Amino acid sequence: MRPAFGFLAAFGLALTATAASASEDIPDKYPQSVLYNKPVEVIPHVWTAIGATAPPTYENAGHNNNLSFLVTGDGVVVINSGASFRLAEALHAEIRKVTDQPVRLVINENGQGHAMLGNNYWIAQGVPVLAHADAAAEFEDDAGQALAALQNYARENAEGTEPMGPTETFEDSREITMGAMRIEVLHLGPAHSPGDTQVWLPDLGLMIAGDIAFHERMPPIFEGTCTACWIDTWDTALVPLAPVHVIPGHGHPTNMAQVARYTRDYLLHLRGVVGAYLDEGGDLAGSYYLDQSAYAHLDTFEELATRNAGVVFAEMEFE
Repeated sequence: MRPAFGFLAAFGLALTATAASASEDIPDKYPQSVLYNKPVEVIPHVWTAIGATAPPTYENAGHNNNLSFLVTGDGVVVINSGASFRLAEALHAEIRKVTDQPVRLVINENGQGHAMLGNNYWIAQGVPVLAHADAAAEFEDDAGQALAALQNYARENAEGTEPMGPTETFEDSREITMGAMRIEVLHLGPAHSPGDTQVWLPDLGLMIAGDIAFHERMPPIFEGTCTACWIDTWDTALVPLAPVHVIPGHGHPTNMAQVARYTRDYLLHLRGVVGAYLDEGGDLAGSYYLDQSAYAHLDTFEELATRNAGVVFAEMEFE
């Protein structure tokens, strides 16, 4: 039976009441550390350092995704190495404040820089790093560009970072039992980017969803993203697991209804307006101005909405 932890419910209500806490206008919420936010315990033994919902900047040092860790009783499992050596090092310092258990595994939730560029810190500690094979391949292709971007915006906070891929890869899933936790490392199917990875704690009803799920910032849609596949993965693979608690890739811990509202429903909305526009004979230039105003309150709307529309237009034009 899954426990219904009152703390997360209260936590979520408090966050809903103070939406400004998720704002991309806040440059840094934890000035004592290179981390944007001090880690919080979401449910017992599951912690996350909630990143900024803004693009990466010097002020947030690239900590604009969630860096989570599990205290199992027989070691710690970290989800995401962070965007740099220094972010990984800072997260490790916070872990040591919580427990003297050693970090035994790091899991990269995708192949983007903010999930993998801190790998070299953990590898230097002798910690294995696990990622999906497709995410590892994406990082190998893009690591140089990701490092250059980090050095450009983070400046001295990029020091020590050397791109290193994972030490281990998986294809479909990996089940791990460590201490009191049963951990399922899953690739549910095509979604936001190659090798999107979810960490499922079935006995706790908690999903560390990664970038399959968004709710406080607009989902970015990349060239090559199959939005129809993303919706299908959501409906056929994520929903049947019925998570009670969700830690998304970006933003505060929440529940399935909230991430469905701002991920699946957003994708359906955008595909709907693009599809209607295509039926009217519309062209790419006009697609950028399609109505997405229902989502204008989301962080990164200004940066992503028009680009998302153009990418989905290109995807659907030949469906």
